[in-house]
Amino acid sequence: MKRLIETLKNIWKIKELRRRILFTLALIFVYRYGSFVVLPGVVPGALVNATKDQNSLFGLINMFTGGAFNKAAIFALGIMPYITASIIVQLMGFAVPYFQRLQNKEGESGRKKISQITRILTLFITLVQGGGYLTYLMSTPGVVSPHVPPSVFWFTNIILLSTGTIFAMWMGEKITDKGIGNGVSLLIMVGIIARFPAAIIAEFTLDMNGGGLFKFIVVIALFYLITMATIAIVQAVRKIPIQFAKRMVGRGVHQMPVSGARDYIPVKLNAAGVMPIIFAQAIMFLPVTIVTYIAGNEALASSDFLRALTNPYSVPSSIFAFLLVVVFTYVYTALIVDPKKYAEYLKQQNAFIPGVKPGKATSDYIDAIVSRITLPGAVFLGIITILPAFAVNLFGVTPAFARFFGGTSLIILVGVVLDTLQQVESYLLMRKYDGLVKSGKIMGRASGGLQGIGAPM
Repeated sequence: MKRLIETLKNIWKIKELRRRILFTLALIFVYRYGSFVVLPGVVPGALVNATKDQNSLFGLINMFTGGAFNKAAIFALGIMPYITASIIVQLMGFAVPYFQRLQNKEGESGRKKISQITRILTLFITLVQGGGYLTYLMSTPGVVSPHVPPSVFWFTNIILLSTGTIFAMWMGEKITDKGIGNGVSLLIMVGIIARFPAAIIAEFTLDMNGGGLFKFIVVIALFYLITMATIAIVQAVRKIPIQFAKRMVGRGVHQMPVSGARDYIPVKLNAAGVMPIIFAQAIMFLPVTIVTYIAGNEALASSDFLRALTNPYSVPSSIFAFLLVVVFTYVYTALIVDPKKYAEYLKQQNAFIPGVKPGKATSDYIDAIVSRITLPGAVFLGIITILPAFAVNLFGVTPAFARFFGGTSLIILVGVVLDTLQQVESYLLMRKYDGLVKSGKIMGRASGGLQGIGAPM
């Protein structure tokens, strides 16, 4: 405890770090406040009763928005349209030559154009998702006040929803520029954490009325072990040793790097990050969104298949999600990890992998290692995705708390927390203070936050 207090004092002593932390906390407060401002024309009491069922993908969206989705707040869509737009632009960078040129050859001007395209695409996605969300509200009995004309309700709130998402996007970018860490990822994490206290209370109440205190302790212990395992997997890397060629400097032989330390290429076991889970959930949620947008909420309630698909704790949904995550892990890893670029970089740096010839042999060697370690990473992500279903069906955990046992929420929490702690530790070490850990270092994500999502993303 004494060391923790001393570390907090050191953090407060660094003026720039203190300013960034306070700026971040101020914008987070604004974001959370907007999650409680209800759209005009919505009856809050009726909405709470209509959205009690959390056993659906709507519950996942509600978690990511910190409860704003079920409150019909101005931040009901949260930052998710920006995430979707960023994913689309990122995928376009792998397939479309124009976006490839912007990302790889035009430098800072190219990144500015990509950011502008992402913002425009965010607006269009917000309008589409906002329209589907308002249809969902209007099709739910008693949620929309009968005194408000449908056309006025629609026109007013589509503007408010779009403004809320654009404002949340702006706050995320400002936190990235003037705050600490990846702003978009941080806003998502705050929304997830906001649901955690209520989930703990609900689980404690259920266990005390059923299995007693012992069951609650067992559930918390399992949650701790799963979190530790997730941290270990997120930080796990396969180190490929590399060696720099010797060169003559003056009269002696000098070998790079100057420090003489053995260098390596770190290939992450979980190179795809949270992206495969997001893709899988988006695919599973797509038919539900289309049906709700076209036919309303009644069509969703009358279809057994769609009900099973929207229940993340059902067996069919779990099997389907597991397979999708494994497939998308391979696909996304193949997109972001290019062995040819590694081989070219080593050649430019006058470096090589011991025992492997430069060029195609190096590329094939790296590709074989990546393919080999992708399998356990894909299986792990698949298991993490369906762990909430096991928690609900086998251990009787409440759905609200089960979502923290795995899936997107746990990966995001672990990744963003590690990345933020790494940012703070870098400031401490630069000022020659002790870091946040006694030995070693905190290994955050190289790309920050959500593996490239939302960055200046």
